[in-house]
Amino acid sequence: MNSSPSQLRFYAKEEDFETLQGFELLSEQVEFTALPGEALEVAAQDPNRYPVVIQSAEGETVGFFVLHLNAGSDLLVDNPRAILLRALSVDFRQQGKGYAKAAMLQLPAFVREHFPEVDEIVLAVNARNLTAQRLYLQVGFEDRGLTRLGPVGLQHIYHFKVERTG
Repeated sequence: MNSSPSQLRFYAKEEDFETLQGFELLSEQVEFTALPGEALEVAAQDPNRYPVVIQSAEGETVGFFVLHLNAGSDLLVDNPRAILLRALSVDFRQQGKGYAKAAMLQLPAFVREHFPEVDEIVLAVNARNLTAQRLYLQVGFEDRGLTRLGPVGLQHIYHFKVERTG
């Protein structure tokens, strides 16, 4: 029995496309993240972008994000073994149920399993997106004081060290 409210798996076009196209976000959230449909279009053109869906324990697709390997200048840090977390969203109708937090808690193990070369997860979060900042800090991301100017203002760069076992 999976005790987590959600689980992660790679995007499968046949299963997930329609559901993700129907995702809704609040207007203030759209300012800070891409809707899954937009992120999927970009990922389709870049073999280093890996779309991931967040499923509820019942198997319903409730959230989405992209892991970006070899992100180059987008990476925000000087670590060739880092992976970038982009475009995290949870469908508006599913928010407040713990899916994003559960997914982020599972993310290090997911990265360890599928990207054994990766030793760090990095993301940029808008300075005005306090809800997302709280989430990332709660699940163990670290704010080392790095910032950059993003498309809609100042962004904080957060880091998560992926520990290797064995």
